[in-house]
Amino acid sequence: MTRKQRRLTMIGCSLAVLGLAAGLVLYSLRDSIVFFSTPSMVTEQHIAPGRRFRLGGLVQPGSLKRGDNLAVSFEVADGSAKLPVVYKGLLPDLFREGQGVVAEGALDASGVFKADTVLAKHDEKYMPKEVADALKKQGHWKDDYDNKPATGARVTQNAAPAGQGVTQ
Repeated sequence: MTRKQRRLTMIGCSLAVLGLAAGLVLYSLRDSIVFFSTPSMVTEQHIAPGRRFRLGGLVQPGSLKRGDNLAVSFEVADGSAKLPVVYKGLLPDLFREGQGVVAEGALDASGVFKADTVLAKHDEKYMPKEVADALKKQGHWKDDYDNKPATGARVTQNAAPAGQGVTQ
């Protein structure tokens, strides 16, 4: 074999190994690429009890119940399906009924999602893109979701006009 043929053979083999490694990585991540599953997706995919995943949707109005020792239960809905959630711990300050939430945990044998982490939306304008897309797809999107003003915005000293005092 000539020197050029050896070099081309090495480059070809290296590219084949690199392609195989990239394919294996993408194949192993195929279930983890989605940021979260909606209640409809959970029922469609028949997720096995004990398997960890993220559940996203809207907290169903009237479903929040507080128990002893920081235990709470609520339902997460996406318009066509609901899934009961139980959580023990402090809820985020922005957690409310009727608003977007993402919870991390696993289903138990009875079909209840046992969350160990609950994430609430950032402000009045924020809704996770996947939740908004799922609501739009199912026809439950409200135009005022896009038009709500941001609340709780803080004005800092740097943003104040000269000569005006700003309290924080």
